[in-house]
Amino acid sequence: MKTSRISFAAALAAGSVLVLSGTAFAHVGVQPIGEAAKGGYATLNFKVPNERDNASTTQLEVNFPVDQPLTSVMPQDIPGWTVNVEKTKLDKPLTVHGKQVNEVVTKVTWSGGKIGPGMFQQFPVSVGKLPENADQMVFKAIQTYDNNEVVRWIEEAKEGAEEPQTPAPVLKLTAAKGDDHHAGAKTDEAKNTGKDAGKDAGHGHDEAAADHGSDTTARALGIAGIVVGLGGVAFGIASRRRSA
Repeated sequence: MKTSRISFAAALAAGSVLVLSGTAFAHVGVQPIGEAAKGGYATLNFKVPNERDNASTTQLEVNFPVDQPLTSVMPQDIPGWTVNVEKTKLDKPLTVHGKQVNEVVTKVTWSGGKIGPGMFQQFPVSVGKLPENADQMVFKAIQTYDNNEVVRWIEEAKEGAEEPQTPAPVLKLTAAKGDDHHAGAKTDEAKNTGKDAGKDAGHGHDEAAADHGSDTTARALGIAGIVVGLGGVAFGIASRRRSA
């Protein structure tokens, strides 16, 4: 009897872990297509899984952070879904590409479609410019089912704490990319400098070789002159002896 109770408790604990794990991993999330670099533009995918076995998701509402305003938000058209974009006026206009922006998108809602049990749907959005002085952005989302159930994915995770049951989608921002043009120019300059150095080195080598050849020729001519001179002296002595 005791063994049966222990087995039942273990099974119940294992089942609880599976249920909690499923809840933790099947939440609404956001991921960039490629990279989401600080100060740049990116296309984001809001991924919405259906967590229910007896209901379908019929609406997704994504709230954009007001303290990190995005001047450009363009949802992609998704067949079967109607999209509604809400904007709000800024207290202080932003200047983007030399133009003043007085309002920004604060909410995007998709409705009219259906995500069935065991299915998921991605909602792409092109956004920019991303914040330059932040490491992440938090998008609070609300998921609605056709049985009128509403799940609010709005809890923000705290450092050192466990992940909340209904966490808000978080977009991680990567470091801004440097200007490769200047780096390329420096590389080309280095290559050209290397080539010029090689030419100078080769030219110097040729001059050294020429100088070495000139020295060798001069030495050879000098030796030949000495030999000829000695031969002349010897010939003169011999001639005197014959005359005597």
